[in-house]
Amino acid sequence: MPVANYEIYCKMLDRARERRFAYPAMNVTSLTTANAVLRGLAESKSDGIIQVSTGGGAFASGSVVKDMALGAISIAEHVHRVAERYPIYVALHTDHCQADKLDTFVIPLVEETERRRAAGQPNLFNSHMFDGSNLPLKENLDIAVKLLERFQKSQLILEIEAGVVGGEEDGVTGEMSEKLYTTPEDTLEVARRLNAVKSARYLLAATFGNVHGVYKPGQVKLKPIVLRDCQQSVVKTHGESSRFYFVFHGGSGSTLAEIHEAVDYGVVKMNVDTDMQYAFTRAIAAHMFKNYDGVLKVDGEVGNKKAYDPRSYLALAEVAMAERVKQAVSDLRGSGTTMYKG
Repeated sequence: MPVANYEIYCKMLDRARERRFAYPAMNVTSLTTANAVLRGLAESKSDGIIQVSTGGGAFASGSVVKDMALGAISIAEHVHRVAERYPIYVALHTDHCQADKLDTFVIPLVEETERRRAAGQPNLFNSHMFDGSNLPLKENLDIAVKLLERFQKSQLILEIEAGVVGGEEDGVTGEMSEKLYTTPEDTLEVARRLNAVKSARYLLAATFGNVHGVYKPGQVKLKPIVLRDCQQSVVKTHGESSRFYFVFHGGSGSTLAEIHEAVDYGVVKMNVDTDMQYAFTRAIAAHMFKNYDGVLKVDGEVGNKKAYDPRSYLALAEVAMAERVKQAVSDLRGSGTTMYKG
């Protein structure tokens, strides 16, 4: 099935919140990792989200070019073609983009979508994230409102962040402080400002102790109840129609209980990156250790071409990452929930 259109993507998000499951959002950096996500989702009979970060886009364009928007476009165009062969819906999203990179990442991608729409073609991406969490809330929302007004004209969904996700991902570092916990006051202001853009859709990455990366048990103090308090506050003040569609950042390494509690409070999208990276790399490492004398020309031997052919170990990595995608789908209660009817 082709990449989900705006109507289908909105229905996906509505359905997830109503039925208390969420979609895994996996960062990809290549055709192989994108294929792994599609495979894992299809085998789970689940829809899902493929996303590209600024660093992932730069990597995908090549170590010489390093053009984050170009790399993201290349991956997205591949997904648009290949997704037609899978019996699920997939949405395309861009991950953390701070204010200083908007003009070189998100805006060129929005312009590409605008060009496509003018030519009668579908949107390139379904949604984009603006990460203004390092800014004062007013400045964060001033930028977000302008983006949302533009996005609404092209049926694009905006994701923003209020609060800070700790740790580091793709060069974006979150301060480990009280800002790890979004307050109801923050979210009331988000609702007041963004809901003023009529007919627009947005996602909110509210933070409840989230940290990028994987840490040993006890190192990260997640408090999903923060999401409950924020939902109750916004519904009480602005009504049921203002209930948030939350995003869970830093999902790798979280316990099943924490994941389920967050989903119960309105999380519809959970980012899983670090665990995907490990699954992909672990399969390659196993191949190298097992076939070291084949991938290396040891003691003057010629090695084994089948062992060092990149296709041999990248195929294993694709399968391993797909299995981790399936676990993420299961953890988020999404197995068998695809909207695709065939």
